[in-house]
This record gives sequence, C-alpha cells and structure tokens, in this order.
Amino acid sequence: MALKSGFGGMIGRSPQMLELFELISCVAEDGESTVLIQGQSGTGKELIARAIHEKSLRKSSHFVPVNCAAIPDELLESELFGYVKGAFTGAQQSKIGRVQLADGGTLFLDEIGDMKSNLQAKLLRVIQEREVEQVGGIKPIKVDVRIIAATHQNLEELVAAGRFREDLYYRLAVIPLVAPPLCERQDDIVLLIDRFIDRFSRRKTDQRTTIDPVAMQSLQAYRWPGNVRELENLMQRLVILHRGKRITLKELPEKYCCIDVNTADIFSPVTEIAQPSSSTPPEAEWSEDGLDFNGLISEFEDRLILQALSRTGGNKKEAARMLNLKRTTLIEKIKKKNLPA
Repeated sequence: MALKSGFGGMIGRSPQMLELFELISCVAEDGESTVLIQGQSGTGKELIARAIHEKSLRKSSHFVPVNCAAIPDELLESELFGYVKGAFTGAQQSKIGRVQLADGGTLFLDEIGDMKSNLQAKLLRVIQEREVEQVGGIKPIKVDVRIIAATHQNLEELVAAGRFREDLYYRLAVIPLVAPPLCERQDDIVLLIDRFIDRFSRRKTDQRTTIDPVAMQSLQAYRWPGNVRELENLMQRLVILHRGKRITLKELPEKYCCIDVNTADIFSPVTEIAQPSSSTPPEAEWSEDGLDFNGLISEFEDRLILQALSRTGGNKKEAARMLNLKRTTLIEKIKKKNLPA
C-alpha cells in the first residue's frame, strides 16, 4: 500500500487512515450504494463524505450537506423534501428541497440518528423508489442522488430501543465506514499540527511557530476527546497567542500537559517505533578525561533527524519544517552524515 500523508483534504499516515483512504477509493468508484459513516464527534465524517463525492463520477454535481441535529424538527421536512405553494401558512411560492438540489450528486445527512421517525419513512422512500414527495405535493419527483449518512451514535442500539427504523438502518449501512478517533492515530498528530500551523500562520512574513519536542510529546500523550476538531482549535489559539515563537510545555493549557518535563524522553517520542523506551534521557558516559561533547551533540543531531524523517515517512520537506531547518540544510546534513533518508 502506498504511503500517503494527504487524501481528499484529510491528513494521515497511520494504518487506520491508510486503510480508510483505500476504502474511500473503492466506495467512490461504485457511485450508487448508500454509505454510513460512524465515529466520534470531531473525527472528520463530513471530510470523508466529501472525499467520496469528489473521487466519484458525481463530482461534477452538487455535494449537499444537511445537519439533521441543527435544523428544528418542524423545518427539517421542508428543508429536505421541499414544498409546493400554499402547502402551509407562509408558503407563498414553491421551493425545492435539498434532496432535489443534490440530484445527480451526493446528499450528506449528518447526525442521522436525530432524525424523527416520520422523516425516516420519507427518506426510506427516496432510497427505495428514487423519488421525493414535496410537502403539500401530490406527484412524486424522480431523483438520482447518492445518500451518505453519518452519526456519532450507535444506530443498532437506537434500532433496539425503537428510536430508529430497522429497515432504514439496513438501507443506509450498505457500506459502513468508521472514522477513527485521534487517540488511536498518534502517528498523525505531528502531521496535523504541522498543517494547522501553516493554516493559521496568516502573516507569511512572521517566523514560523514551532512546537518544542517535549510539548509535542505531551500533545501526543493526550486523549483528545474532541478529536481533530479539538486539536485544530488548540493550534489556532496557540498560533494566535504565540505567533512565530517556539511553544513549550508551559505555553500549553494545563489539561494538555500530560507529561512531567523533568522525566520527558525527548530522545524517544511516543510515536517512534523500534526504539528502546525510557522515562529519562540517557546518561552520558563520563570519564576522567571528560566526554566527547562534539561527538555527543552530533549523535543527538543524527537521532533528531532520523526521528523527524521517521515521523514524516521520509518526507524531507516536512521533516525540515519539524526541525525548523531549511530543506536544503537538512539534505546537506543527511548527505554529510551519510544518514539513511
């Protein structure tokens, strides 16, 4: 499987994300089957849906997102299915719904678990019959739309509790996908932080904001209940408050300080593989004649370069950014030290 760091607006090189990227490609090729994306809030379910749409033959038509939890129940029906003139007080002219707007394209129904049972029945008809009935209308309208639904709830439990239609659940879950939580994607945290720093560094003349290795290790150890959205919000705050500076553990809000600065192992980050773990930095070997200071510094530099290359999958540009070096400088060091790139 080819290593990727970006796919359809998403960032990741962890096994979970690489597998998800492959699944998205397969699902996009089909173009017809309904998809159910499940995962915690903030994991990027809409990004997954957009990636499926953009890589499908439907990409030239509309991608229409609807948050079923954000629209009041009394308005959701008319928003989804539209209405005819005079259907209710205030309906002075007909209006197409979002299902019709997505004709030829993709309808993304976020938080589908919050949809009321009467609307679930109408949605089931759209899927089964490929037609929509406007509020107050008497003639069904044919539509060609792919439906992608998403939820942070367990729909099987809602079905068992009688709060979600079983027939609709099975119609939606033809292709189930899972958006992995950030706490299971530690390999991706560095890449995401790098992307967010770039996004929020609006003044290009400023020196680039960087993250101290110990602060980075602490961020990787945090559980991220708000997932990628929480990380994005944190990085926006840090870049604004500490623009162009090096962010250390003391600049992080208290809840993100998950390690003791006195015992942090900057030689062996939590994402490093096949490295001996330790709770304290390795002791230098002292002798009566002292130590080889330059040799130790060179060795430490080698290890930092190799760790940066490992974290970025060998991407020298991203590794240089992590080390706050110019790309040409990093390449020169790799060649001079004869390091595996």
